[in-house]
Amino acid sequence: MAMASTVKVVLGSIAFGIFWIMAVFPSVPCLPIGRTAGSLLGAMLMVVFKVLSPDQAYDAIDLPILGLLFGTMVVSVYLERADMFKYLGKVLSWKSRGAKDLLCRICFISAVSSALFTNDTSCVVLTEFVLKVARQHNLPPHPFLLALATSSNIGSAATPIGNPQNLVIAVQSKISFGRFLVGVLPAMLVGVCVNAVLLLCMYWRLFSIKKVEEDPALEVAAVEAAPAPLSHLSSMGSQDWSSKLENLNFQNSPSVNTTTNVERLRNRLSSSETEIHRVPSDAMEGSIGRSSNDGQKDVAIDVGGSQKRNDQESINSNNNSNNAVISVHNSKRIASANGLSDTCSLRSADQALRPITSICYPKKWKRVVWKACVYLVTVGMLVALLLGLDMSWTAITAALALVVLDFQDAEQCLEKVSYSLLIFFCGMFITVDGFNKTGIPSTLWDLIEPHAKIDRASGIAILALVILGLSNLASNVPTVLLLGGRVAASAANISAAEEKKAWLILAWVSTVAGNLSLLGSAANLIVCEQARRAPQLGYNLSFWRHLKFGIPSTLIVTAIGLTLIR
Repeated sequence: MAMASTVKVVLGSIAFGIFWIMAVFPSVPCLPIGRTAGSLLGAMLMVVFKVLSPDQAYDAIDLPILGLLFGTMVVSVYLERADMFKYLGKVLSWKSRGAKDLLCRICFISAVSSALFTNDTSCVVLTEFVLKVARQHNLPPHPFLLALATSSNIGSAATPIGNPQNLVIAVQSKISFGRFLVGVLPAMLVGVCVNAVLLLCMYWRLFSIKKVEEDPALEVAAVEAAPAPLSHLSSMGSQDWSSKLENLNFQNSPSVNTTTNVERLRNRLSSSETEIHRVPSDAMEGSIGRSSNDGQKDVAIDVGGSQKRNDQESINSNNNSNNAVISVHNSKRIASANGLSDTCSLRSADQALRPITSICYPKKWKRVVWKACVYLVTVGMLVALLLGLDMSWTAITAALALVVLDFQDAEQCLEKVSYSLLIFFCGMFITVDGFNKTGIPSTLWDLIEPHAKIDRASGIAILALVILGLSNLASNVPTVLLLGGRVAASAANISAAEEKKAWLILAWVSTVAGNLSLLGSAANLIVCEQARRAPQLGYNLSFWRHLKFGIPSTLIVTAIGLTLIR
């Protein structure tokens, strides 16, 4: 493509430069409007400067990419509601065998989840889990945060739905989901392993330090401060109760009949103690306290009025006052307490509270069935993608199926979709297309193309370095939009197989390039911000600490992965 007029080249470069500054430095002091507004500003300038006509600007927006991005975000929202990422977080700490084992788990879990649910989503929901697990093991968080960010980027390269640039490549290249997965999966698996080994080598000495032992005095204090269990309550047996009752009776009614009443009450308290021991240990302590206090009050009233009642009336009133039912603990257990002296009373108490369980248990099963439906719809979406169905409409169909299955107003879930990201893509499509119309990218590619043929190793190395550099300068998605068509056209002159390989190389290098620096990928920034803002667990992952590991990891993983791309 020939260069446009000088005016168009200058004005188009200015518009693209403003977009680039806002995309890389969204909080620039002179214009702190953010990435989304910056992309719209760049798009508007392309139209105002007449680099693009309004119709050309609208045509530049790629609706299939936006549809695929929207559908996957909605599915991720419902998966989060169905506790999918909560379960992934629990897997991180389940039977962990130390820091090295934990690091490897984070690498593989974040890689797999990123390949299926996008790297940004995985980083958002797993960062706090990683911080908590690191704190529990008294380990410094930064190696594990690096493992999460870098492995998420590597893992997302395996599928078209793993990250935004892969969405662009899959739609523009028309490579099927299965072909994409088969072509990049070996490089992804080896890359995650290499990344984990590099982390272990760099922080081996740090992981070899034994974790700090907890202070025994703190454990004793925690035990003493803990609430008294049910056995402690039952240990206050008939002896303590009887002594209190005797003192109370002798003070209030010094009659000879008092002794008989005390003996009768002592016998009933002995039977009550036996019933208390039958109560499950996980009953609510608050309910036990209320039952015990009520028992004390009723016993005191009965003793105070024992002179005015005959023996039969006293027995009946005391039996009634000692009947109590311990409330349901989390709607799972029903128990009876002090005054139930036979199995008939226990059965009647269970029948009285049965309506509560009939209300709670259906809700529990409804929740289980709904979660199962969410997982089935997600698996169905992945199967449909593997079968080669249209990726955009498959994702949208799965999203709407989950909305219908939820059977309630979807506004709350749809509000969690990142519409600012969709708008950012719209502005970016227009801005990049306008910059392409200036002819600058084509001219630069014409200089590089003879040295970047992918039918030889030197050409692949040069192409990879160009993609890596542009991905860190202009971000990975604009790089794919700028170079994708040109790289594919150059490879198509060799063979159709080489054209597909060129697209996969572009996907692999542009994705792994995000690990080079903290600003290279949105996933890196998400981990950094989530870690910094985590309540009571805040940690600041610095730019230089990331760069220290990012440079060797990116170069080594990229080089090894290029030999496995097919």
